[in-house]
Amino acid sequence: MKRNKLLGFLSLVAAVGAWFAYRFRRALFARRLGLPPVQNEVHVHRNLRVPVGKELTLATDHYEPQGAGSFPTILIRTPYGRRLVPAFYAQRFAERGYHVVVQDVRGRFDSDGQFAPFLDEAADGQATVSWLRQQPWYNGVLGLWGQSYLGYVQWALAVAEPDGVTSLFPSIASSRGPLTATDDALPLDLALRWMVLLEALDHAPGGRGRLNPLLAFSRMTARGQDRVLRPAYDHLPLEECDELLLGEEVEYFRRRFEVQLPPAYEESNLSNRLDRVSSPVHLLGGWYDFMLHDLLADYDTLRCAGRCPYLTIGPWQHTDNSVARNGLREGLDWFAATLKGQEDRLRAAPVRLHVMGADEWRNYECWPPPATDRSWYLQSQGALGPRPSSASAPDQYSYDPANPTPAVGGALFYSGAGPVDNRELEARPDVLTYTGPLLDESLDVVGPVRAVLYVRSSLAHTDFFARLCDVTPDGRSLNICDGLYRVRPGRGARQPDGSLRIEVDMWATAYRFRPGHAVRLQLSSGAHPRFARNLGAGEPPGRATKMRVAEQTIYHDEVHPSVLVLPVSG
Repeated sequence: MKRNKLLGFLSLVAAVGAWFAYRFRRALFARRLGLPPVQNEVHVHRNLRVPVGKELTLATDHYEPQGAGSFPTILIRTPYGRRLVPAFYAQRFAERGYHVVVQDVRGRFDSDGQFAPFLDEAADGQATVSWLRQQPWYNGVLGLWGQSYLGYVQWALAVAEPDGVTSLFPSIASSRGPLTATDDALPLDLALRWMVLLEALDHAPGGRGRLNPLLAFSRMTARGQDRVLRPAYDHLPLEECDELLLGEEVEYFRRRFEVQLPPAYEESNLSNRLDRVSSPVHLLGGWYDFMLHDLLADYDTLRCAGRCPYLTIGPWQHTDNSVARNGLREGLDWFAATLKGQEDRLRAAPVRLHVMGADEWRNYECWPPPATDRSWYLQSQGALGPRPSSASAPDQYSYDPANPTPAVGGALFYSGAGPVDNRELEARPDVLTYTGPLLDESLDVVGPVRAVLYVRSSLAHTDFFARLCDVTPDGRSLNICDGLYRVRPGRGARQPDGSLRIEVDMWATAYRFRPGHAVRLQLSSGAHPRFARNLGAGEPPGRATKMRVAEQTIYHDEVHPSVLVLPVSG
């Protein structure tokens, strides 16, 4: 009897200790993440089944806030497992007065069916909304939250059923489907890394498959992942890379190389239908995120449709943990304003940008903010100046796709992304640099950056890659933003002497060049494997195997005034 009482007492002590530990963890998370205080206990209903048609169900968890009254709902749909990262953020939202529904998309983890990236998200999102409407706790107020693919599914649902969505918060995401290539070139590293990552997660504990050597891929360092992917980076033809890495054909990967896509794949690009979305939207991006270009295009589309989207861009790359943390903080304010009517939580300025170099946040009414274009003309001996040279011999280099110019830092899909020292890259013979004088005062560049180049190539099919860099007093060359232009017959403005005038969209930035620093334009013909190398023979990209060396010429004189154009603020 005494022993039973002692065990009962110890069990009570353990339970009380666990309760206090749980409360302490919640308070600690709130302080560290800068969140409002916890308002509700949360009960989790796991592995609910949402019907899709007559045969399929989608595995779903419901985080239910415990308290009186009616609460809005936040929907998070993911291909990466609802028990992983989404569970943490779902708990944080639910503690602050939201029903949170987290769901494995079709064919992933515990959900039925076959995963076809991007193709089923609209229909499955609509089925989920239909299920929500049948729940006694659902009050019809629905917010969508999540990043990357979780952001795309928000667009898919909002475009398909705009009246069913109250508010959206897509982070580091795009409304475009997977088969459209930014800058007209296949993002090879992204395509391969994402394909293998999905397979690795499928074979991880809690996934759908059996264990295999891919298990550890998602936990590897960037260098470790590169070792797995490197044979595919160098393999030709590209359409065989799926078999090389996974031992089987992957349909959505192969579809990337088709000239004429099936209608379902064409329809997965939602960018021309965003005018159907009238709900308030808050876009969150990163200056070194590979989806930044398309995210800003989505912003522009909404603005042209008469909407007033909110926009936040920080100094982040795609896998930066700061994206999710800031997305949670901003999301709580956004949903408090748009789902609960707490308009005092909505910041006054719709656009908030982090200005790198100055390390400060600035508020604006719209993107791009007011700026004055400042021209930096390419000159002889690798200089940049305020006006074209009267007589300046062109610069030349050879680009060999068998030894492609590598991608170094920038908008990559791993921890090697972001600003890095480019000096080793710039020492290659297939890279040119043009550097301005040391600055006497700060130069704030905020907005889209572009380079207008007069070029000639020995090949009809080739690429030109332009990158803006900051040269620091100690000699480092730090990449800021960049872009690639793919030359093919009929593209570019042919000049009387046979050269081409091309305009390279170098994406956008918000960056302060400090006094004593210098502006640099870096030019080359590739950034492999961020962009699949241009082999130069004009063969279909998926089946291409022939490689030809391109002899490249960059002109910079009064007749060919090649120029870097920077939007200068202030």
